[in-house]
Amino acid sequence: MANTSNSNAFAASWSYDAAPESTDHLRLKKQYELFINGEFTPPVEGGYFDTINPANHQVIASIAEATAADVDKAVIAAEKAFKKWSSLSGKERGKFIFRIARLIQERAREFAVIETLDGGKPIRESRDIDIPLAANHFFYYAGWADKLSYAFPDRTVKPLGVAGQIIPWNFPLLMAAWKIAPALATGNTVVLKPAETTPLTALKLAEIIQESGLPKGVVNIVTGAGKTGQAIVEHPKINKIAFTGSTSVGKYIQKTLSGTNKKLTLELGGKGANIIFEDAAIDQAVEGIINAIFFNQGHVCCAGSRLFVQESVSKIVVEKLKERMHSLMLGDPLDKNTDIGAINSENQLKTIQEYIRIGKEEGGEIYQVTCELPKSGNWCPPTLFMNVSQSHRIVQEEIFGPVLAIQTFRTIDEVIEKANNTPFGLSAGVWTEKGSKIFYLSQKLKAGVVWANTYNKFDPTSPFGGYKESGFGREGGLHGLKPYVKFQ
Repeated sequence: MANTSNSNAFAASWSYDAAPESTDHLRLKKQYELFINGEFTPPVEGGYFDTINPANHQVIASIAEATAADVDKAVIAAEKAFKKWSSLSGKERGKFIFRIARLIQERAREFAVIETLDGGKPIRESRDIDIPLAANHFFYYAGWADKLSYAFPDRTVKPLGVAGQIIPWNFPLLMAAWKIAPALATGNTVVLKPAETTPLTALKLAEIIQESGLPKGVVNIVTGAGKTGQAIVEHPKINKIAFTGSTSVGKYIQKTLSGTNKKLTLELGGKGANIIFEDAAIDQAVEGIINAIFFNQGHVCCAGSRLFVQESVSKIVVEKLKERMHSLMLGDPLDKNTDIGAINSENQLKTIQEYIRIGKEEGGEIYQVTCELPKSGNWCPPTLFMNVSQSHRIVQEEIFGPVLAIQTFRTIDEVIEKANNTPFGLSAGVWTEKGSKIFYLSQKLKAGVVWANTYNKFDPTSPFGGYKESGFGREGGLHGLKPYVKFQ
């Protein structure tokens, strides 16, 4: 493991022994098939691809690649299962969902290690955030399954049918839970496609679904890349599409479904504004900045990738931020000391490096922590850009990596205008001791989520989603039920 500073006083005075999480308990197959109609099934055309550990480029497993024919089999299975599943009482559906949640809890350690191996995120994040939140989403929607009349009072609701769900690689199991749990609670059946670089926890979830006794065909999981997702989107018997991913793909899906009667929700990119006022608790705010941009290597759609600091405290905030960055540990994601893990894929690393090059070329002042990067794997040190303007591409475009663009402001009106000057509208953070200021900005900022004196806090009971090019629809909370029902 590499410390992110060789010369910093903190690094000189503190050293950490390696504390790797064991992998002896894992039950991983060398090859995974598609999960269709309750069984693991080889692909029709027999194609497979490798899933790679981004920290060392080693192959973890071989994964079946679904074609349109496989998607069709999954949809037929889901359609057949829908009649029985939707006719079950909410209480009975809730029992199955609750059982899935309990099984995730029981195998939480295995899920956490697999998530880190496959995705590159630090084990502390997988263990303490991703897996518990995934279980909690199933618990939460298990509770709603028999209470839909309270969720939608004085209205008769019916499930839509088969839901096609496509999830990204940054929070694989958590995104699966966000999608599957409300769909099942409302009586729908599912065809889910995980991202091609992180399919393993979804396939382990399939094993749990088998173990839970969920009726065959209610949840189907097909693995593959863009063409597999396209087959789901275009399938005529799918009634609802839920997509989380890039804005460009979201636009394609919306165009494809234009003129159809399919229901659609999109959770897309973001360029979150993190705003620090002069009356904020500075040390707490600095921790918030670190969490906002370096959590999960910046692979977060709602990352606080634009930092706005009030001019009067900008110098001290940046100094403290740089000092804090030197204490971050970059290296083996399985090491419990690690703060910054591996970039998810070689392609994403190239994208981040290209944006860093663009930032330099456009005249931004770069600050990177000096560190010895591991010899193999995908790595990017924490990076700041200062002296940038609203027109800089690194300020306007989503990088999806550990790169923070810093600007200053003097007045509330100025920072509101700057924060809203983006095509995205997913998230923002406000740091101040004044509650009135928080409420004022929460109304003025064009963002689906506004955090106050914190950042990247998620809860199953709270809705999440964006505006503008960050998509539409909400996941989580009571609001997360609505995209999966129709009113009669």
